[in-house]
This record gives sequence, structure tokens and C-alpha cells, in this order.
Amino acid sequence: MKIKLSAKKFVSSSGSKPLFIAEIGSNHNGKLSLAKKLILKAKQAGADYVKLQSWSKDTIFSKVKYKENYFLQDDYRKNKNTTLEKIVEKYSISEDNTIKLNNYAKSLNIELISTPFSNKEVDFLVKKIKVPFLKVASMDLNNYPFLEYVGKQKKPIVLSTGMANLQEIDKAIATIEETKNFQIIILHCVSIYPAPASKINLKRISSLKKMYPYPVGYSDHSIGDQMAIGAVAMDACLIEKHFTLNKNMEGWDHKISADHEELSSLIKKCKDVNKALGSERITRTESKKRVTEFRRSIVAARNIKAGEKFSRKMLDFKRPGRGLSPDMIHLIIGRISKNDISFDSLIKKNDF
Repeated sequence: MKIKLSAKKFVSSSGSKPLFIAEIGSNHNGKLSLAKKLILKAKQAGADYVKLQSWSKDTIFSKVKYKENYFLQDDYRKNKNTTLEKIVEKYSISEDNTIKLNNYAKSLNIELISTPFSNKEVDFLVKKIKVPFLKVASMDLNNYPFLEYVGKQKKPIVLSTGMANLQEIDKAIATIEETKNFQIIILHCVSIYPAPASKINLKRISSLKKMYPYPVGYSDHSIGDQMAIGAVAMDACLIEKHFTLNKNMEGWDHKISADHEELSSLIKKCKDVNKALGSERITRTESKKRVTEFRRSIVAARNIKAGEKFSRKMLDFKRPGRGLSPDMIHLIIGRISKNDISFDSLIKKNDF
């Protein structure tokens, strides 16, 4: 993603709008081979980026959380033969494997990015992986010391706003701006898995665009493609969608993720909708020839003899529009016909 900074905005020079992040997250289930398959399929589906989540069991939960072991029951998994701590450790991905996946992604000409969960992981992604931008998860939007650290990296930042109120979003953006980093994309996000239509509030995209001088995208946790397409219709610059190879696979996010076929379809539909947005300027799109063939001209409603005075009943309006326009009828009524005019003939200027 080549970024240029202008008037506190950065835009993609790739010409590909909207941009698409295939969110692998932990859907690799800790397996390098599965992660590679996900990257390959995301590339084939048309994604611009594949995104991991960079965390370890020491950077995501405290010992209190592991002792409670609550998340295990709160999720769709009902496996009582394991613990939250074991699953977190199992589904994390090592730095070595992240480097391998980054090299693999480069070989496919797709960029790998990741969401860091600690300063250590920020350093790794910036210095070792050299990610094009850093993604901040919704859970860290009010983690202002972390936002300050991320901002100081001088990397573009994609900021998710799930779980946040307006004051928290304001403070998060101000915290990043205080580091003199103005390379921000704001993502509208609802952190419910899956997010129901009644909770998504796509109009927030318009509100965020009006409030802040930054591009706004959408991180989609809904089932299906309708919400992402709707976001693009509201001019979202970036769409993030969870991605899996099998919705029935064991793991955290597989069930709310798009599979390969769904992601391919979503990306195509979103790009079509983006093309259809066009320009806010109101101009005629159709060719002059098409307009002429579809519009109407003034024609004779019956046979008219030379010397007759034109009346409204003697005239009609029919295709094609190669003759006199209907708005010229007032120039004809009351005039004397110079020629014999047959029924349905286009009236010409030399007829009166």
C-alpha cells in the first residue's frame, strides 16, 4: 500500500478502491500450513492484504482471565477438555512463522499485515516484517499509552472504533495526532460476533467522514455481504472481513467469516458498487446518439395539407428525437403549413 500524506489525509496510489483486508486473525488455528492456504485463497479472491493478529498468551489475557476461564464458555466452542490458556497458546502464531508467512505472501504479491497486542509486537511488525501500516483493534481504542506508542512509529494506522463512544474516538485520534502522525484510516466497527443488521448503523460512516479529516472504512462482523456492500455505497475506502476456508472448523472466528467463494463474490460486488458511485456532479452519461433515439420529436397527428393552420390537435410527440423538440411546439401552433405533411412525419422548420 503506497501512501502519500496530503492535508491530513492519506490515499492509496494503487487506484484500487475500496481496499480489502482478508482478516485471517487466528483462523489459521496456529498451523503454518493452514495459514499459507488462507493467504493463497485470499489472494485468489482479490484481497489487497491478509491480516494476522500478533499476540501471545502473555500479551492478550492476564492470569485472572485464565483463572476465570470464562471466554471458553462465552464462545461457540464447548470443549471442556481444554482451557482458555491452552487454546490461546495453541492459536497464537510465532514470530518465526510470521516471518515465513510474510515471505510467502510476498511471493504471491499480496501484503501481510497484523494487529499487534503489545509494544513488543509493534516493534516486531515495524522492524522485522516492515508492515505497510499498523492495525489497531477496537479493544485498544481506549488504550491511550499504546496508541501513543503506535503513533510514534510514523506508520499509517488503521483504527477500529468498535465498543467506543464519540468521546473515546475523539481522544484516540487526538492521541495519535499528538505524535505528529496524521496517517489514519478510521474503521466503523461493531464488536458483536456476528453483528445483527439492527446494530450496525452504517450511517456512522457518513458521520465519521464529516467529523474527521481522514478516510473512513468498515470492519464487518456480520454474516453475508450486504453490510460491506452498503458500506461501499456510503463511500467506505476500506473493507475488512474475516476469512476462513471452512466455517465449521474449530476456532474463534470461523463461523462469522467469509469463505473463499463468499469473499470473491463480496469483493467483486463491492468494486462494482464503487464504480457505480461515480461522481457527485450531475451530468448526462448517455451518448448523444442514444439520447436522440430515445427522446421524442414533434410529428403530424394526421395528414396536414399546405395552407392549414397548425393546431395542438394536429401535432403529437413520438420517437426518434431527430426532429423538433416538444418544447418548440409553441413556435408551431398558429403558424401556416407550407407543405403537405403525411401522418407521423417529423415536423421540420421549413414546414412553417
